[in-house]
Amino acid sequence: MGRFVSAYSLEKLKEGKQEPLWSTDNFLACAHNGLRVADLDGDNRDEIISGCIIAPDGKEIFRLPDLQGHLDSVFIADIRPDIPGLEVVTLEEGANRVFLFGMKGMIWTSDNQRQEPQNAAVGEFELNLPGLEIWCRSRYDTDQKPWVFDANGKIIADYEMRNVAPSDWTNKGIEVINSIYWDGTDRQYICAKERHEAGDVAVIDPITGNFLHRFTEKADRLYVADVAGDWREEIIVLAGNQLHIYQNEEKNPNPKRARLWKQPLYRRLKSVWNYYSP
Repeated sequence: MGRFVSAYSLEKLKEGKQEPLWSTDNFLACAHNGLRVADLDGDNRDEIISGCIIAPDGKEIFRLPDLQGHLDSVFIADIRPDIPGLEVVTLEEGANRVFLFGMKGMIWTSDNQRQEPQNAAVGEFELNLPGLEIWCRSRYDTDQKPWVFDANGKIIADYEMRNVAPSDWTNKGIEVINSIYWDGTDRQYICAKERHEAGDVAVIDPITGNFLHRFTEKADRLYVADVAGDWREEIIVLAGNQLHIYQNEEKNPNPKRARLWKQPLYRRLKSVWNYYSP
């Protein structure tokens, strides 16, 4: 179903002129993320992104074909360094597929026996493989069964949460999943909270599912960002009316690395919090 999207000039709005620069009533939106904006092709102008890509002038560049359900979430990253620009990952509920596409069109479509991916995280989870990996949580109400795609859409890991989570962790699994630079290396992990309750928070190896660090909490929501200024990321937890921040206390092996905030895409992605992906 198409959604209405318009672009406006702030300068003209200040002058009282409310005519849009352009409009479309056929935008293929994500059910929970709406739309995202990012400079996919590196020309210093942002594209508008969801199940389609709209150029800065309002022209449609790409649209997902044969969508059989609705899109649950949207991620933007340089999944495939061998392809110029950034790529878009979208998750479909219905036919339960994962799509990777970019400015030149579809790159691949993949699935895991038509299990619904539902939530995901994108990051450098396996240093021995080219490109980034895509971790999918699965939809099960209890005993989640996550899996991981490589940059080419091949499944490289899968496991059952009940076999890797602490025995007293909720059997509903995890939610509010973020990729995180935790240890000062190029490898990323995932950070998440207990699902459907104000519960604990953990840093998890997305490839094996191992819970590396657990923080006793009553987390209602969490976020991940570099707030300490050493380019590593911290865990920011909202617990009731309190804000808690957790930092890796180990020595940073790469202290002179440029802060993540210097990256335009990082600033863009960290500026909003959406239902499934930050």
